[in-house]
Amino acid sequence: MTRVSTLVLALCLALSVAGSASAQTAPAVPNDPYWGAQWGPRQVNADDAWATSTGAGAVIAVVDTGVDLDHPDLNGKMVPGATFVGCADNGPCGNGDWESALAKGEEPHPHGTHVAGIAAAETDNGTGIAGVARDASIMPIKVLAADGGSFQEIAAGIRWATDNGADVINMSLGALPGVQAFEVTGLISATTKAIDYANSKGVVVVVAAGNEASPLCASPSFNDGALCVTSTDRNEAKAWYSNLGVKPDLLAVAAPGGQGLISCAQDIISTVPAGAEGFCGRATPGYDAYAGTSMATPHVAGVAALLTAQGRSNVEVYDVLTATARTPVTGLRGVYSASYGFGIVDAAAAVATPVTVVGGTTEPSNDNGSGGTDQDKPKNGKKPEKTTRRR
Repeated sequence: MTRVSTLVLALCLALSVAGSASAQTAPAVPNDPYWGAQWGPRQVNADDAWATSTGAGAVIAVVDTGVDLDHPDLNGKMVPGATFVGCADNGPCGNGDWESALAKGEEPHPHGTHVAGIAAAETDNGTGIAGVARDASIMPIKVLAADGGSFQEIAAGIRWATDNGADVINMSLGALPGVQAFEVTGLISATTKAIDYANSKGVVVVVAAGNEASPLCASPSFNDGALCVTSTDRNEAKAWYSNLGVKPDLLAVAAPGGQGLISCAQDIISTVPAGAEGFCGRATPGYDAYAGTSMATPHVAGVAALLTAQGRSNVEVYDVLTATARTPVTGLRGVYSASYGFGIVDAAAAVATPVTVVGGTTEPSNDNGSGGTDQDKPKNGKKPEKTTRRR
């Protein structure tokens, strides 16, 4: 398969951090020491939602660069995962750890560990940060190496997560502008079919919009049935780097991703493997601050997990997230705009929405995913070229 455009990696800038149950008894203010620096969960009102749902029982698959399975703020949250880097057709070839399936001389990348912490880090444990879905589990799926990954590898990860118990799939990844045309015309179809398959099985698929300030959601968030996530800054303005939430099915929302300019405190603090901290993590070992739609996406995936833990179908999750999302300044809910999609997700309003019940059970998905198994095969038996990168 010929090379197509690659993703811009998530912006990482400096940060200065100052210190600091059950669904019915979860404290409003967790004792995690960096909670005071976590403006993102508060922007989506996650803490106000925990009295109703904490995400207990839900599983979030982090389809990314792998996750540090030994991180003290994550290791108690893991369910079995898988690695598909270099083994899209005959994998898995690892357990989803960030150091699995490394090529000779290759360094692992902390991106997936950072994403996982935002979504569902251990909460109220006196360590580090709080996760948006504080009691949800994390399924680590490694599909990206440090230089990116192929659509085949990503598709394999989506399908494995779907078949192994994921309720929500988070993909903080995508391709540069223009790749949408390859998917629309069917020249690239692996991830399109995999997202259809996940939706047909009732899985919520949440994908980063991209960081190129483009008018369109990047692939694969451009696909029908993928919830495209644009990025906001601490003041709820559209982040300067964020792509807009424009796609054929208009399934898009916004969430906090950070400013991505000068101040680390304006970005998103989360977990990273020990020793992988950058400039922003000098004072916070095991934690760092990044900015990008990569960081916005797990905020939404976490809220989605709060909803699936209530027994909602993926269709209802999409409906509730878009209906309760709010547009800054105007305060309107469920009204589409290019900058924010249907608005910044609101966890408290979402979990308070009555669960749709049909015949005594939650309404099942009515998506018509193809469920096919054919993928874009590499030509001449060569390893698929890297076509997508982390956001």
